[in-house]
Amino acid sequence: MANIEYFSHSQGVQAKTLKFITNISSPSGVGPLKELESHIAPEALNDSAERFDAPKCHPETRVAVQDDLYSWIEHGDAANPNNMKWVTGPAGTGKTAVMGSLTDRCKKSGFPVASFFFSLTGSTGRRTKTAFVATIAHQLAQHRQDLKDAIAAAIEADTIVFKKNLHAQMETLVLAPLRAVSRESNAAYRGVIVIDGLDECEVEKVPDTATTEARTKSTRTNEQDQLEILQVLHQASSDPIFPFRILVASRPERVFREFFNSECNPTAFAQKLDLHEDYNADADITLFLEAQFNRLRRRHNFPPSWPPLGAIQILVENASGQFIYAATVIRFLDAGHRKPPKALLEAILKMEATTASNPLEHLDVLYSHILNSSPDPPRSVRWIRSIMEFNALQSVGSYASNIHLLLQPDPESNEAEHLLGNLHSLIRIPPPSDQATTKYDFYHKSLFDFLNNPDRCGKLYVESSEIEVFVCDAFVRACASELLRRPVFIPGKLPQMPGQPSKRLTIELVGRKLQGPSYVGQR
Repeated sequence: MANIEYFSHSQGVQAKTLKFITNISSPSGVGPLKELESHIAPEALNDSAERFDAPKCHPETRVAVQDDLYSWIEHGDAANPNNMKWVTGPAGTGKTAVMGSLTDRCKKSGFPVASFFFSLTGSTGRRTKTAFVATIAHQLAQHRQDLKDAIAAAIEADTIVFKKNLHAQMETLVLAPLRAVSRESNAAYRGVIVIDGLDECEVEKVPDTATTEARTKSTRTNEQDQLEILQVLHQASSDPIFPFRILVASRPERVFREFFNSECNPTAFAQKLDLHEDYNADADITLFLEAQFNRLRRRHNFPPSWPPLGAIQILVENASGQFIYAATVIRFLDAGHRKPPKALLEAILKMEATTASNPLEHLDVLYSHILNSSPDPPRSVRWIRSIMEFNALQSVGSYASNIHLLLQPDPESNEAEHLLGNLHSLIRIPPPSDQATTKYDFYHKSLFDFLNNPDRCGKLYVESSEIEVFVCDAFVRACASELLRRPVFIPGKLPQMPGQPSKRLTIELVGRKLQGPSYVGQR
């Protein structure tokens, strides 16, 4: 930095103390911390508004797991001092609930914590890597003023840091500020970074500027972006100055199994924790079901003999350690179904799995039973799959009311309620007053996995090409209806589609049209 001379031509100037205040601002005209805030994904925080009804551990459940993880966060492991730990387990074993409850516990104990909860069904910031490092840095800055100042100075010194790769961002926004703080202060600084659902991180979709068609292009895969985040976290945890422990929760997909492979590098990471293999969840699921059945019994004024003797034990056995099964059963009984809870429970207890060795079999049978409770299961699945596709596009126009306008042959038919009215245990259906500004949502990604696997969902399976044709037909019908009602030109052109439409083109085109003023709110 160049030397700056103050009062170089002055005479007789005396001062005991000089205090210079510098107004740091970025090229955009805002301060560096505001610049940082503009690049984070606030929805990914544990206590974000988007996660207001996120799963948390039921009281007195998952106690041993939480105690084990909290003890590691607080004291580490003398036999393995590494600061990065993997928490895994199949779909539905309660990983997100454990991570959410553990994050709350750390905050209540005054333990510095930063979190990022990925979600395939969440907003864009929760689905991709783009805002990951900035979101972590922003949370860390809230715990210490000197670290906040160091991060602000780092952004001022590198104003394009947010356009760099994650490794560079981690170095500039986290590691370098930590080094600067450590040189100025001897105060101990510990904490934890909690990353949940990393297997749901997907590659960012970039508009293909080489064509006017509604396509996206990417030279990367979801797994490559997930691996990049793992490598960035390992880069941080390996730095001697880094004072935080790191918890990463995900399904046991290949990229995570290979990265955390203890046989290849037994000392690189702390010992993994498998919620399915290392802990027996049956007792916790029993506690959860007992509490929920007590609540239902009081609400419906059922006798003390309900549920019947042995019912909870059967449900616990069917769950096979998966909390998602128990939670779905309760939602099914509690969702205002046209049948009373007693009859619904009897039907669930009579379900039989054909493959005892498959832990997902009972969940699949339950999903099939609920979907078949719709008056028209095949069409309901087409609606659900179409909603999933539109949600994946993060289209502003894919609110529930617009989905209705697109997919219902008759706007006055209320087909949505007819088809989906019995499926509240699987789908978050916004109330009529909120449907113009709220999207459909799904309780758990395991429903996606079920519907996308013909071996699991059987006759309910629908090919992706059929969904594209279903959406395209609905769009053409909606456009024709609009033109008949009011003959105006709708900007944009439909692609030429002799036979089947091109892969993904139809859904992405319609997603764009739903956002345009030519469609939203015009009917």
